[in-house]
Amino acid sequence: MFSSSEKSIIVLIVCVMTLVALLSTLVITIIYKYQQRQMKYYKEIDDLKTEHQNTLLQSQLEIQEQTFQHIAREVHDNIGQKLTLAKLYLNTISYADIKKLEISVNDSLELITESIKGLSDISRSMSTELILNNGLVKGIETEVLNIKKTRLYNVEFNIIGTEIFLSGNTELVIFRIVQEGINNFLKHAYGESLSITLHYSHDSLELSIADNGKGFDAGSRKHGAGIININKRATMLNGHCDIQSTEKGTSIIIKIPINENNKQAKPDIGR
Repeated sequence: MFSSSEKSIIVLIVCVMTLVALLSTLVITIIYKYQQRQMKYYKEIDDLKTEHQNTLLQSQLEIQEQTFQHIAREVHDNIGQKLTLAKLYLNTISYADIKKLEISVNDSLELITESIKGLSDISRSMSTELILNNGLVKGIETEVLNIKKTRLYNVEFNIIGTEIFLSGNTELVIFRIVQEGINNFLKHAYGESLSITLHYSHDSLELSIADNGKGFDAGSRKHGAGIININKRATMLNGHCDIQSTEKGTSIIIKIPINENNKQAKPDIGR
């Protein structure tokens, strides 16, 4: 039989072993839960990345689709018309009248030159490449120029502060927001004036799109796809979107934070 001291040692050993087992179980449980939480965290990050990438891809596809529609309209309504007129001039040349012959040839050459310039402008205005290569401001300037060509609207584009070049994907999303605002104005506002403003500060970019159209119920939950997409893209950039609308016009103001990973300010070399 064990002596009392041996029994005490045995009890102590059993208690220590039990405690070690409990501690081991606790540590294993903590590690397991930590790994589970870590896996859940990584999955949420992956899901956010996938959603972010899908939104970027959707923005790029929408920009490309709008660009293709613009190209089709320009080729059909502008360039095609000029080339048809040039062909008509050449087909009706009178070789008996040298003066009229010279005028017809010169007019045809002028129309062909304008057509070539138009094709060159279209090539430079391919939206996605324009934004990635030349920046957000140049892309908006091209959009504004296209609207002004219609001579139906008074459009202003203003820049406040020093332009800051953001990451290419960020500028693509902002550009798509601008396009959504322009589309809403052209299709639904029935207004004559549109103002687009980029206000750069050291920590944020504020985008303002304002028109003098008929407005809509900004407080309603039933909005069109354009307004929904504007809000969604602003949220994607951790931005805040404020939409005010009355019968005198609509104002969309989006404030987007600028983080340290964005490109540094580029000196103004003239536009």
